[in-house]
Parts: sequence; structure tokens; C-alpha cells
Amino acid sequence: MGQTLSCVQQHEDHGVLFPALASGELEVVEAMVEEDPTVLEHTIGCDRLSPLHVAAANGRIEVLSMLLDRSFNVDVLNRHKQTPLMLAVMHGKTGCVEKLIHAGANILMFDSIRRRTCLHYAAYYGHIDCLKAILSAAHSTPVADSWGFARFVNIRDGNGATPLHLAARHRRSECLHALLDNGALVCASTGGYGYPGSTPLHMAARGGSLDCVRMLLAWGADRLQLDSSGKIPFSVALKHKHKACAALLDPSSAAPLVWPSPLKFISELNQEAKALLEKALLEANREREKTILKETGMPPSPLHSESEDDNIASEASDMELCCICFDQACTIEVRPCGHQMCAHCTLALCCHKKPDPATAGLSGPVCPFCRGTILQLLVAKINKISDTEVESGPMKPRRSRKSNFSEGSSSFKSLSAMGSFGRIAGRNSGKITDEKQWEVS
Repeated sequence: MGQTLSCVQQHEDHGVLFPALASGELEVVEAMVEEDPTVLEHTIGCDRLSPLHVAAANGRIEVLSMLLDRSFNVDVLNRHKQTPLMLAVMHGKTGCVEKLIHAGANILMFDSIRRRTCLHYAAYYGHIDCLKAILSAAHSTPVADSWGFARFVNIRDGNGATPLHLAARHRRSECLHALLDNGALVCASTGGYGYPGSTPLHMAARGGSLDCVRMLLAWGADRLQLDSSGKIPFSVALKHKHKACAALLDPSSAAPLVWPSPLKFISELNQEAKALLEKALLEANREREKTILKETGMPPSPLHSESEDDNIASEASDMELCCICFDQACTIEVRPCGHQMCAHCTLALCCHKKPDPATAGLSGPVCPFCRGTILQLLVAKINKISDTEVESGPMKPRRSRKSNFSEGSSSFKSLSAMGSFGRIAGRNSGKITDEKQWEVS
């Protein structure tokens, strides 16, 4: 599937055109086109690469612009029905990708190898900037009108794999996060017509990426879902000797916290607030991972260095503490009431008050201070504690240097003690429940 573009220069049948295209010699290409416009119809190699394919794959934006200005077919196909956009994505040429999309390249073209789109290529090769450019274009192109954005993000190739499957299989954690953030189905199956298939979690277990596994679990991936061979992700990880992944995927181990994505005000978060809550979610699962990996005799895989923890702790030591856990600084503001709490307690609050998807119009979580319905979450304005406040109130709690958001921490104890947040799920459940339980998909 990959293209060996260096061999272009070895073909003398087409004179200097294709070497000039590959090296970006704009003046040479322009002179040849002026002399004989039909040279743009030439192809090279057994893959029948056009001049536009060669320029796009080599990242030659100026040459590409010149070809497009001459009304060149932006979706010209090679032997495998791959477009110049696909080759630009394959080689990570973000500038050419954006140029081709702006020129009207169709992001919904399928190749003839595995029936993959440019989004599949971006996820497969892990080119996050190309992937973001394609997702951005999908919001405003005819694809959004004809297919719908959600359907495009979850488009399947000839093997039933979505871009999320490919990102998980090839350990592309950045692409995985971007796809999940844009509505990729975490439990999508490669099987068709009701037959079981592999989920992205099966693919991540096979690829052996801890980052991909923990991210999929945090977004609600099912550890017990079977593939076409009747195996759960845990068995797949063991088969491919990824012991750390297998430890997290073991159904008998403690279940992780799950991102409460179905809540409306969670899905409408701005990026800064969402980043705070996602960070809190990863930290919440961190202690669980440490315990599991320690029991299996494996070293922990930290999300960030201890020195970074120390810096954060020292910077936040004089910030106003959350009045629920008395451990973390207040970073989230609840609207419309304006009360503030830390991201960890906000996340636990949202997880505890999950609505039943079968019941329309069920209200979401309420503010623990005023019992008002939460309509929006914003990043709080940080109020630092002055020296006079500390002196006049010596009993005011200070920020500790370690997060206690693990199971049994003060965060959870405080929330549970308030009586309205329910209990953490039992041994056999991977979700957090209130009186009614629902699954995050």
C-alpha cells in the first residue's frame, strides 16, 4: 500500500518532469507545462501516479498550487483508486492536505485496496494534524450534509474497521483521543449483519498500548465484549504477551471510572474545562492502575513525572481549596449558581448522577451546595489565599502534595457522606451507579 516515491527519479521515460515534481522545482515544472500542457496527463510507475499524486505525497505545496490553478482534477485516481489527498495524508503532509481540501478534494473517496478513506489513513499512520484537518473539513463539506458528521467519523473500511479501530491497533493515542472527542463509537464492532467482531479495545489489547487501553476504558469500552473468536480483550492481550494491558483488562480487577459523555453539559464543555476534567479522570484511575500493576509485579506507568506533581502542588499551595474534599484547588465553576469545586469532585458528582437513557427529560446532577440543577460547567477564576487570610484563619486547610482521588479517598468519602450521590458500583460493575444504572457508550 505504501508508495516508494524515491523511485520516481529512476524513471527516465518522462524526462525531468517527475523528478522536478518530487523535488519541488516549480520553475522547471511550469516551463514544461507551458511548452506542453499534455504532460500533466502522464503517469509514472506501476501504480500510475499522476503529477498531482507526486507533488502531494512529497509535500510540494507551491507545485501543488500551480497544478490546481490549472484546473487539474483534484481527485485524480492512481491504480489503487487512491487520491492525491490520500497520499498526502499517508505521508503526513499537512499543508498539502489543507490545500487539497480547500481546492475541493472529496474526503469520502474510497480506495480499492481495503476500501479506506483519508480518515482511515490518518488514523493508521498516526498523523494527528492531518486527522484534525479532515475532521474540521467534515463539518462543512457536502459530506456533513449527505452522510452526517457522526457517520463519517465512524465510517468502516472493507474489513469493518473504523478509524478508531486503526488508531487503537497501531498505538496512535493522539488520534484515538481526537476521534473519541469527535464522536467515535468506543464499542464499534468490525462484525456485520449481527455477527460479533473486534472492538477498538480488542485492537488496543493486540497492539499493546497502555495509553490506548486506559483511554478506551475511561470512555466506557466494555471489557467483557466478545470478538468473532469468542475472546474478550483480556484474552487478546494475554495471547500477544502484553501483560500490563492484560492486567488492566482483567475483568476481576477493579473497574475504572468512566467519562460521563452522555450528559448534555459535559458534551458542551469548552476545551479548557474539558481538559481539566479529563486530567482529573486520568488521575482518578491512576491509583487503581498502580495497585493492579503492583499486584502483577509490573512497574507502574505514570501519566506524568513526580517532579511535575511537585511543581503543580507548590504553585497551588496557596489557592482556595475545594470545600468538598479539602484536597484539590477549586478549578470548576457551576452555572447558574456560581459555586466552585475541584475537577475531581465535579467528575465524581457527574458520574454519580447519571441519567437513565430510557427516560427522556430526566434531570442531571445538582449542585451539592445549593441543590440547584447544573446547566453548565466553566473554568473557575482562581482565588489565591492571601497571607493575612492564612494568619487570621490558621485552621484553613492547605493543599496536600498528593492527590487522594483514589478509591476510599477523602473526595469520595465526602461525596458519599452527603447522602445524595449514591454509592460507587459493586465488584461486578464497570460503571458508577445511583439508584438507576446506565452504560456510557
